[in-house]
Amino acid sequence: MRRLHLAACLLLALPMVASAQGRGGTTSDVVTLLVPARVWDGSVDKKGVADKPHEGWAVLIRGERITAVGPRDQLNIPDGATTVELPGTTIIPGLIEGHSHLLLHPYNETSWDDQVLREPEALRTARAVNHAKATLLAGFTTMRDLGTEGAGYADVGLKAAINQGIISGPRLIVTTRAIVGLGEYGPRGFSTDISDEIPQGAEEVSGPESIGRVVRDQIKHGADWIKVYADYRWGPSGEVRPGFTQDELKLIVDIANSSGRPVVAHASSEEGMRRAILAGVRSIEHGDNGTPAVWKLMKEKGVYFCPTVAAGESQLEQRGGYKMGELLPPSLKAKQITTKAALDAGVKICNGSDVGVFSHGDNAKELELLVLYGLTPSQALLAATVTDAAMLGMEDRIGSIKPGLLADLIAVTGDPTQDITALRKVQLVMKGGIRYR
Repeated sequence: MRRLHLAACLLLALPMVASAQGRGGTTSDVVTLLVPARVWDGSVDKKGVADKPHEGWAVLIRGERITAVGPRDQLNIPDGATTVELPGTTIIPGLIEGHSHLLLHPYNETSWDDQVLREPEALRTARAVNHAKATLLAGFTTMRDLGTEGAGYADVGLKAAINQGIISGPRLIVTTRAIVGLGEYGPRGFSTDISDEIPQGAEEVSGPESIGRVVRDQIKHGADWIKVYADYRWGPSGEVRPGFTQDELKLIVDIANSSGRPVVAHASSEEGMRRAILAGVRSIEHGDNGTPAVWKLMKEKGVYFCPTVAAGESQLEQRGGYKMGELLPPSLKAKQITTKAALDAGVKICNGSDVGVFSHGDNAKELELLVLYGLTPSQALLAATVTDAAMLGMEDRIGSIKPGLLADLIAVTGDPTQDITALRKVQLVMKGGIRYR
C-alpha cells in the first residue's frame, strides 16, 4: 500500500486532475484511502440531530464512489490502494451551494445594471469559468445556479464544460434565464420610447399562453429546475408585491413538475411566499417577511427555505460602514429574527448564499452567518450537505459519507462542528473521486 502525506498529495493532485478530466472521469480500479483525524459523515438521530465526528475513522474510495467508511483498523483495504494521510483534519461531505449566480460578480466591482447591459455574454462566461473553479476549491462540490441574470443560457454551457472535464467546477444544477412577470424586473428607468427593447435580467411572461411557452422553452434549452420570481419590487411606491396570481404560479409548477423538474421561487413578501407555497414550489429563497403562518404552512407542505443571509450582509459591507461581526444594523437584525423563527418552526433550512452578489469562493460566509443568526455549527453543516441534497432530490448520490454515494469529500483543518470557520481551512477537495486540491 502506498502512503502519501498531505504535501505530496497536493503536488501530485494537479497531473491527476488533468489526466482524469481528459478521460471524462476516474477509472473504476483506482482505490484511495483517506485518513484524517476524524470523519463527520452527516448521520442524524431520530430527532434530526447530527452525530458527532468519529475519531479514528477513514474513508475508502474506488473510482468515483465511496466503498467504505468507519474505523480505519476495521476497513478491508485492498493491495495497491493509495493512502492519503490528512493529520489534524476533519473529512466532511462536499458542501452544496443552494443559491448562486455564476454569471454575476460583486456589485461594488460593476453594478448589476451594467453587468446585464454592458458586459458581453462572452466576457461574463469567461469570468464565470474562474468563479466555478474558485467555488470548487473552496469545498463546494455541487451548486444550484438560480439564473444567468441576462446571460441567456450560458449556465447550460458551463455545466456541459464541467461535465466534460474542460473546466473545473462543482456539478451544476441550472435554471437558465428564470421567469418574471412582465414589468417587474430590471434594468428599468429608461425612456418609455425604448423601455420595451431593454434586455432584462430574467425572461418576462404575461398570461397563461406566454407562461406555458416560456417554461417549456427553458426546459428545451437545458433547465434542470424552473425559477420564478413570485414577487418583486414593482408596487406603486417600489414596494415588494406578488408578481403572479395563484393560478399562474400553479400553472408554472404543473408544467415543470410534469417534466420531472421542481420549481424554486424568489419570494420575500408574506403573500408572495404564501402563493408560491400553495402552488407547490420546492424551495423559497430569501423569505425576508415570513410570518408564523407562513412558516407553519412551509413545514406542513415540506417546502425548503434558503434564507440567503450573506447577500444582504455583503451589500452592506460593500457600501461601507459595516463589517461582519459588528452590532447588527436593523435590516440584518430583522433577517436574524426571521431566520431563527423559521428554524424554530421546524422549517427545513438550506444553505444558499446568493453568491455573485459577493465573491465566488467566499461561499462559507453563508454558513458562518447562519451560525451567527442562531443555528449551531452542526445545523449549518447539515443545511449545506444532507438538507441541500434532499432539497435537490440527490440524497442518493451526494450530501453524506456512505458506501455507494459519490466520493464528494473535503478535508478541513480543525473541527467545523465546533468552529464553523474551520470551513475556511480546506486542505483537500474531491469530487466524484477526483482530487482537485
